[in-house]
Amino acid sequence: MVTATLAQLSVPRFDVQGHRGARGLMPENTIPAFLLALDSGVTTLEMDLVITKDKQVVVSHEPWMSAEYCLDPSGKEIKPKDEKKFNIYKMEYAEVKQWDCGLKENKRFPSQKKMKVAKPLLSEVIVAVENHIKNFTKYEVDYNIEIKTEPAGDGFFHPKPEEFSDLVYQLVDQYLPWNRVVIQSFDFRVLKYWHKKYPQVRLSALVENLKSINENLEDLSFTPDIYSPEYTLLDKNEINLLHSKIISRAGQENKPHKVRVIPWTVNDEKEMLALKEMGADGIITDYPDRAKKLKLTREDKK
Repeated sequence: MVTATLAQLSVPRFDVQGHRGARGLMPENTIPAFLLALDSGVTTLEMDLVITKDKQVVVSHEPWMSAEYCLDPSGKEIKPKDEKKFNIYKMEYAEVKQWDCGLKENKRFPSQKKMKVAKPLLSEVIVAVENHIKNFTKYEVDYNIEIKTEPAGDGFFHPKPEEFSDLVYQLVDQYLPWNRVVIQSFDFRVLKYWHKKYPQVRLSALVENLKSINENLEDLSFTPDIYSPEYTLLDKNEINLLHSKIISRAGQENKPHKVRVIPWTVNDEKEMLALKEMGADGIITDYPDRAKKLKLTREDKK
């Protein structure tokens, strides 16, 4: 697939990302959630990936079946203390899709619509999203894709970062141009691997620790395209500091550009407006409808 240099990228002025699709309104990380996010005017779909025993790339936040919102193949609830026993990395996708992850009430999101729905393959999500764009919304969006790994889970809940990353690259490369894709992770091993092996792909550093920005960037050992912290860790000075960081990649015909700052997970309307006022480049939210109400979604692109 033909890739694009950063000079060719079309970047939203303010990037509203639908967290796990639209988790506040639809079962998370499902095709209905992503389609609703499109209809709400997001500029990016945010999602998480896990890997099955048969090496299928599945959209899911946890690498196990969550007791919070999943029902087993017989329609029964599972106990929170048992959920990690239902390890997706030890299950083939034929078994994964027998579980329902949408009918059970998610008490943290009372407005979430209940429906019978399975964890989808990433390929199914992309096909559904691209068809919806073509036939309805007529507006291309980006995909912000999280690779969920941690050292303690290597070989048990997921492949090592290298294998996981290669599976994702090979799958995405069949369906999408890379100028519409961002790879994000809390695991800096993942980002370092992509930076070295797939330097054309935009990367986002997810952050929830209390280290300084410079300490995190030193740990990462390069400057990512996007710095994505938990939103309460940000203030205007930190946003300005990040914007002073300039990215210029050797071997690519692009102008140097600043780091973009896109915090998560911003659900309060006042916080959405405050972060934009502080200079954030976007937000990740469970409620894209709230951002739409504030007229933050789908601005003209640069």
